[in-house]
Amino acid sequence: MSDPDLNLLIAFDALLAEGSVAGAALRLGLSASAMSRAVTRLREATGDPLLVRAGRRMVPTPHAQALRQRVRDAAREARAVLNPPANDFDISALRRTFTIRSNDGFVEAFGAQLITAAAAVAPGVRLRFAPKSEKTAAPLREGVVDLEIGVLSQMGPEVRVQALFRDRFIGVARKGHPLEAEPAVTAGQYVAFGHVVASRRGRADGPVDVALADMGLERTVAAVVPNFSAALAVARGSDLIALVPAFFLGAQQEHVEPARTGIFAFELPVQTEKITVSQMWHPRLGADPGHQWLRQLVLEVCRENI
Repeated sequence: MSDPDLNLLIAFDALLAEGSVAGAALRLGLSASAMSRAVTRLREATGDPLLVRAGRRMVPTPHAQALRQRVRDAAREARAVLNPPANDFDISALRRTFTIRSNDGFVEAFGAQLITAAAAVAPGVRLRFAPKSEKTAAPLREGVVDLEIGVLSQMGPEVRVQALFRDRFIGVARKGHPLEAEPAVTAGQYVAFGHVVASRRGRADGPVDVALADMGLERTVAAVVPNFSAALAVARGSDLIALVPAFFLGAQQEHVEPARTGIFAFELPVQTEKITVSQMWHPRLGADPGHQWLRQLVLEVCRENI
């Protein structure tokens, strides 16, 4: 047969194990007639009678005897492939490198906690953080990346998504900046100073500019840098104001006490939509025990530290 029926492999294994058509039928939960048809097809496929009568019982032919171990091993492997994985997964014995694609802000905010938590239960696991140069599902589809973390964009309908936490943007300036003395920064005060913007794509505008325009205001963007770390460094050493996610500074939702020195943070004087940071993966890894453990670990670390 050009395309053999692999069900015959299971039938062959039962036939050799039981030594009779009736016994094989009982083992597989088939009727005697269905098993007889399977035996007929096996004989046609192999070109051998396989079981022949010897007195009152059936005995395997030399060809069937020679195939016994191979058939048993092949049937066992087929069952392992086509059945759900056993629930004996041992994370402590896992030896694997997981590649996580994220921006620098996530690594700075959660990287140390995530690495420590993983090492505590899975010493053989290595976490590799890959840069996110652009938003595309290609690395997930091609298996280059195991997990993507960020704000959901057009990733494709097949990509699985789980929300990790919601966040907001806050303003940041150096300690001693004129705005630090203000109890609440107004929109007019906000646009009175220059700004540094973080953008992988080099864009200078965003939701804040839309909100300011509705008020008839416009800010002056003096510099565009590729990431939040660079924006923070520029703000710390100048009078420019930076815009960063609250989680990047370890700031809680109720207040803006940044876990950094040399800067102060303040609530924006305009309303912008909150952002949802999610983890995304390709469905090929959905049922993988190691990947399931990784996703749960990321979820727990994020929610414990936000």
